[in-house]
Amino acid sequence: MLASFFATFLIGLREGLEAALVVGILVAYLTRVGRRDALPKLWTGVGLAVALALGIGAIFTFGAYMLTFEAQELLGGGLSLLAVAMVTWMIFWMQKAGRTLKTGLEGGVDRALRGGVWALVAIGFVSVAREGVETTLLLWSMVQSFGDSPSALLGALGGLMTAVVLGWFIARGMLRLNLGRFFTWTGGFLVVVAAGVLAYALHDLQEAGALPGPFGAGAPIDPTTGAVAIGWAGFPFGWAFDVSSTIAPDSALAALLQAGVGFMPAMTWLQVIAWAVYIAVVVLLFVRGVRATRRPRAALPVDSPASAFGGASSPAATTASASGASSPTVAASTPSSAGSISSPASAATAPAAPHPSGATAAP
Repeated sequence: MLASFFATFLIGLREGLEAALVVGILVAYLTRVGRRDALPKLWTGVGLAVALALGIGAIFTFGAYMLTFEAQELLGGGLSLLAVAMVTWMIFWMQKAGRTLKTGLEGGVDRALRGGVWALVAIGFVSVAREGVETTLLLWSMVQSFGDSPSALLGALGGLMTAVVLGWFIARGMLRLNLGRFFTWTGGFLVVVAAGVLAYALHDLQEAGALPGPFGAGAPIDPTTGAVAIGWAGFPFGWAFDVSSTIAPDSALAALLQAGVGFMPAMTWLQVIAWAVYIAVVVLLFVRGVRATRRPRAALPVDSPASAFGGASSPAATTASASGASSPTVAASTPSSAGSISSPASAATAPAAPHPSGATAAP
């Protein structure tokens, strides 16, 4: 369906673009220092990381068929919780480490060049494996929750392919993209998606019997109907609500709501509480982090992560943009908004700096 396709497409696009920018930084730095001979080793590490992500996805997909129903639900719930934890950590990590990511990657490359062949393979592997495993877990969890595997997988593949193309255009200076705004908006979307995955994970764990809920013997029973209680009568281990008669679980509206906000026609109290608490806490911290990265900062040196690397539209410039931070150095180079990638022409025509005596000095 369109809902599951769009949700997984956006996730694949965001996560794939992060990985593409990291690889772009590594490739650009090796080229700049005249070590293009080391690129095959880097690409070997990147290829191994992609193979690891695909292998994990295949094991989870086909290995689950050999398990009992309870074991499948337990596996699905546990992996979904792991995906939520990884996604949440990566969202806040990007807010804090985005401004220094370029420097850290280049320092790792310098050390790897002195450490031999396997060191460079390792840095390529580690730089991409983190994104790959996180993307695999999140997409696998979403495919399981949607129950519409073809559309969800097609959306994820489309998002990843689009990310690769965009990353190549950005690295070549052929595309200007406000990555700060892009990662901010998609980060907010991922928070809502992660809340939905968390709710579905608890549903799986309740079905497996790992958590108390309406599927176990301890579920509260409505004395009138003899079924599991719904509403306040079902608190805390019954159904919070059940609108399946109004919104069919297999309808397009149900799929759209689940892909967008994690809504299911029937949700338990544990699901609703976990969803609400996650949204309340994580959204507050996320908004606070966005505001912190947009506060005015002192001008950074030309070779800092927030300035253009090799001029324009380079991966390094996109790294600073990914954090959403606004740098006076970049802002002086281009009239575009914070987080945009400046061009070489605009950087070369930056306004002259004022001299302490009042005169104007050439940059």
